Amino acid sequence: MCSGKSQNMGEHLACESDMLSMISEYLRFAELEDTVKVFEKEIKSKGKPALKTSGSSCRDSKIIIIHDDFISSFNDGDHKVFFELWDKNIPSEIRDFDQVVQKLEFYLKIHFTIYPLKSPIGSHDKSEFDNRITHFKHYLETRGAALSQTTEFLPFYAFPFVPNPMLHPSFQELFQDSWMADLRAKLEKFLATMLKASNTPRLLTLYRDGGKGNKEAIHQMQLQLAEAERKAASHMRKFVKLQADHHNLIVVTAELVESLEATVRGKMISPEYLQGVCMRLFNGHVRQSAAQSIDFTRPGTGYYSMSPYDDGYASSLLRASVAPQRSKDVPLLPSLDYEKLKKDLLNGSDRLKALLLQALRWRLTRSLHGEQRDTVLQAFINSDLLEWYSTKQKTVLHLIKSKNEIVRQYMARLINAFASLCDGRMYLSQIPSLLRFLVDSLRTEEKESVTRENVLAALQKLSLRRVQQSAMIRDGLIGWLVKELHDSDCLSDYTLEYAISLLMNLCLRTQGKQKCAEEAEQVLKVLTELLGHENHEIRYYVNGALYSILSMPEIREEARKMSMEEILRCYMKDENPELNRQIEFIIKQLNSEDVPQHEFESDDEEDDDDDDDDEEDVMEADLDKEEVLQPQPKELTGETLLTTKYLGIMTNMVKMKRRSCPTSRSIDEPLQRPVTPSSHKNTIVQCIGFACQPKIPPTPDSDAGSAGRSRLPTLAPQFSNSEPQQSNSRPGSARGSDGRRSQQRKQYRKREGRGQ
Repeated sequence: MCSGKSQNMGEHLACESDMLSMISEYLRFAELEDTVKVFEKEIKSKGKPALKTSGSSCRDSKIIIIHDDFISSFNDGDHKVFFELWDKNIPSEIRDFDQVVQKLEFYLKIHFTIYPLKSPIGSHDKSEFDNRITHFKHYLETRGAALSQTTEFLPFYAFPFVPNPMLHPSFQELFQDSWMADLRAKLEKFLATMLKASNTPRLLTLYRDGGKGNKEAIHQMQLQLAEAERKAASHMRKFVKLQADHHNLIVVTAELVESLEATVRGKMISPEYLQGVCMRLFNGHVRQSAAQSIDFTRPGTGYYSMSPYDDGYASSLLRASVAPQRSKDVPLLPSLDYEKLKKDLLNGSDRLKALLLQALRWRLTRSLHGEQRDTVLQAFINSDLLEWYSTKQKTVLHLIKSKNEIVRQYMARLINAFASLCDGRMYLSQIPSLLRFLVDSLRTEEKESVTRENVLAALQKLSLRRVQQSAMIRDGLIGWLVKELHDSDCLSDYTLEYAISLLMNLCLRTQGKQKCAEEAEQVLKVLTELLGHENHEIRYYVNGALYSILSMPEIREEARKMSMEEILRCYMKDENPELNRQIEFIIKQLNSEDVPQHEFESDDEEDDDDDDDDEEDVMEADLDKEEVLQPQPKELTGETLLTTKYLGIMTNMVKMKRRSCPTSRSIDEPLQRPVTPSSHKNTIVQCIGFACQPKIPPTPDSDAGSAGRSRLPTLAPQFSNSEPQQSNSRPGSARGSDGRRSQQRKQYRKREGRGQ
């Protein structure tokens, strides 16, 4: 293995000596002592190179020396010697890829960094400590960055910025003697494993390990393949079970609807029938036994609940079966220095601006739903990230007008992420110039750019709030949307869904309907063309918009001129009963003669006390799609960039989210309240509705089980108690209990006014 024509004689002799030594070592290992004597005698007689004094004893002594050097340099705080030994004796594949070794290395770096501070009081070497802090910061930005996402090490990324770490509560443990002793014990245990002496002859080791790398790699791949196939089979079984449960639920739901209709007609439902339905719903052995024990002849017995909706054990079991599980404790992300962040967002290079905007968005989109995301959002709002309160001529929000297209795109993405959350929309709605910036961007960006998609989505989500609806209507957004939707085949699915759902939301308002009336022919033409779109989600929004604007007499007249009823009936041939029933409601609206009295009360003039939306907080995957910004070698991005360069004082505070109870609506009727596609897309709602006409025009609806707001402010849309709720559609939301009571009071006042 060492021979070759290019080798000089000295190297050849050295290799030959090494080979002969390994043979001698193996013969001794095999206890062939006589053979060893003959072998060594013949070597001498033929003038072969002398045998090297290798062997286990030699290797043992060498390992002992290395071990002692490691420990002495650790005890003396000599980081240069220690890490020279570390790099030389610990294979790079272990140092770079073994997480246990990486963690040990991290703590060793901390040990050598703080070592100068552990000298007797008064003799601290300040310059040496500063020098080591600089090295530690460099380590955090390079090799140590791999652990920046690990909760255990997050506090240490703030260590270089703490003036006196010995007095800081988070780091006092590091200066205890016990901490250093524990670390030394871990080091010795690791070294004992890595530097363990072996009595196995080198020749036998070479033979045994020959080709071992490839064999092990193939073996590992075979194991991974087997594990992947096992998981795939397990997931397939779960999928089949879920599919069967879903089908069973649909069947049971249909039977329950029929039973409800029967009770309305005066027919009695037997306890035995309810017992059977209950047992089919609770398909686990424990739940079946519980269901069997329920006495349906005495409803409401055997269980007590504080819920006003819960009057029986069966309903409690059913609700419990779909109740969200309590999540495990999730660590909060470290606080940031937002003043430094905002400064660099304004004054940094375009690439730094884009990287920071990307990292801040990822903080929202990649955080876990619940306390972690709430904390991130509240930190953004409390620090006034978009500089709502700033009196400066140029703020962070002005990045939406940057000359750099990537900066504009990533600013639009961040605003869209803000708008995906209810508190984020509330914050954005308080920035006076925001809508103007967004509308200008919508009109100036290229037709199908990612920037324009995100601006449109942000506007659509902001249209859940009535004040923003009014502003958009005044800015002529309805006319722009109608023009864009005229050539819908050229629009992406994302743009089309958000454009039509935004138009629908604006058409809820009397102002919006009046704008549509000004160009009724064009609006009706665009909407009727979209009725035949292959995407059924879009058709729900079209139905909602049509139902809404047909409450205006002048639009109804224009619709009759273009034979709207015949056109609508042409689209009822599809095998979709739900859409067909919605079209029936639209036709009924088309053929009505009078404007309902409540139509005049459903707009700005009504003294509502609501001014907030209650849409579900949903981060759609599209927020992070098509990332054009890719990191360069050794460039910090995402959370690593934020925690390395912008770590702040740890003052995370959580604002408790208000939650509301869901509202149901008939699936027969068109959508009739503002919604956003991102949340409605993720919901499948089965509701029992009554065939009463909607009180206000249609809009997409939301998740029946979503977590929204318990109180809706002054100008939020008002809805009837029978508002539609869509299945298999994107938009969604839920009304709170306060909102329902307020609505009931309004409906009561209306009935009194009509002499009911």
